[in-house]
Amino acid sequence: MFMQIYVNPRSMNRRDFLVRCATVGAGGYIISNPSFHARTTPKGRPNIIFLMADDHRAGSLGCMGNSEIETPNLDALAEKGVVYDNCYASTPICMAGRATVFTGMYEYKTGCNFQTGKVSADDWNNLSYAVRLRRAGYRTGFAGKWGFPVADTDWSEDFDSWGGFKGTGQGSYVTANNPSLASYAARYPHVTRALGAFGRDFVASSAASGKPFCVSISFKAPHKPHDDIDPEDRLKYSGATFSKPPNYARSDLLPIQPKLGRQYYQWPERGPANYQDHLKRYYQLISGIDTAVGMVIAELEARGLADNTLIIYTSDNGYFCGSHGFQGKVLPYDDSSRIPLIVYDPRSPSAGRKHRSRAIVSNIDFAPTLLDYAGLDIPSKMDGKSLRTVVDEPDKKIHDSLLLVQNWGWFGSDHNKALAVVTEDHKYINWCYADENLPPSEELFDLKNDPHELNDLSEDPGSQSVLQQMRAFYDAHHDHWSNFCVDAADYTRHRIIFDREVPWQDKNYRGFKPGNASSDKIQQIYEELTGS
Repeated sequence: MFMQIYVNPRSMNRRDFLVRCATVGAGGYIISNPSFHARTTPKGRPNIIFLMADDHRAGSLGCMGNSEIETPNLDALAEKGVVYDNCYASTPICMAGRATVFTGMYEYKTGCNFQTGKVSADDWNNLSYAVRLRRAGYRTGFAGKWGFPVADTDWSEDFDSWGGFKGTGQGSYVTANNPSLASYAARYPHVTRALGAFGRDFVASSAASGKPFCVSISFKAPHKPHDDIDPEDRLKYSGATFSKPPNYARSDLLPIQPKLGRQYYQWPERGPANYQDHLKRYYQLISGIDTAVGMVIAELEARGLADNTLIIYTSDNGYFCGSHGFQGKVLPYDDSSRIPLIVYDPRSPSAGRKHRSRAIVSNIDFAPTLLDYAGLDIPSKMDGKSLRTVVDEPDKKIHDSLLLVQNWGWFGSDHNKALAVVTEDHKYINWCYADENLPPSEELFDLKNDPHELNDLSEDPGSQSVLQQMRAFYDAHHDHWSNFCVDAADYTRHRIIFDREVPWQDKNYRGFKPGNASSDKIQQIYEELTGS
């Protein structure tokens, strides 16, 4: 049984507020608004197809202005639906992001990330869109990478049709190595097209059932290993030369803190010598996804279901591909945290009008959106909002600001952890770590005029009013973290770690782990960058 306590963080100073939050014990949570967010029932219940890639950065789509990649099916979907230029992964790493997608909550409320914990059985059973839709009469299916643990639960049993990879692991690009998809291996030896076939077959069987359906396809692509390409895509981009973004390799413009982790340490993987080959394979994997999406949409049309099916395409996070001198994801810069989002509702007044939206939206909004379209109430514990408003009216907005969480330190270190807030025009990043050799660091970017985040304006005299506004957004989100976070040390300790007003000397940081070769290397990088 949950204990609900109302706390107004503005009615007390921040020190008292943090102390008050620390008194909430296991089994309880604090809510800032005890009302229940109800939604009106839409006209009928649409079928739902939710498509999610893994590590697909926002700019790697034709419809996002990239003329070097071939994504004709996704581009056609974008022309019929709404493209969101400012969609963010609230935690740009797969495990935490996927928990957020299913529950509509920020990471500090799911308690789920590598090295932290699992989604609770209560949250899964009471919040996840998969469970709630099935209870409401939807036929549900899932295939591909699952990627996050749920306590005391076999989540595969909560779907009518299951094609997921085993456990929470990465699965394999070789279809035959994924038991739930092995029947597709002979025809589709690469798992991307096998997932398209699963989606196609689920649509066909659902049409025969007469029930509304929701199928979630979670592609492994374009996640590493980037050299495992579908035979049908291996000749794509042969001879192509790809351009580099303006922020490619520009780690010299950044503070030291973001360079104290795996993303900088493993940068040579995406260095100049490897860039062309890496991007070719990355794009080949994305083109494979595009083909698989086309397979599912073709079946919808063949079955006469296209006019009543909501389609969403997105990713769990972005990918640096050498931008800022990084590989991987995790950090709150746009290359890592901004993700593609296409939403097509054929019944919407926006359908077929080639709309783009600048509204800031997030993966916290996906679960509320699916529940809303199904005519179901949105639980008040969810942090997200339904996207229906900005699907029907793309010029509207549903958020003033959004939180970006970097709570994953390689080997548990706090050195490159950060919280950030983003608005339509600006981003503010606060790097939590500082010491006697490394001063506190914050960054401010004008995303409208500096989309590649090359010019930090935090010390620009003309940007101080914006800086203060963004700090205020940051403090409000930090208060929400302190108010709502799960009762676990990996989150409660960050009430202090991420507090801008607490001196670094009073923060009990976690350091590097000596004796591990990679951790020792990051310690060496620290010494080189700080001159200590």
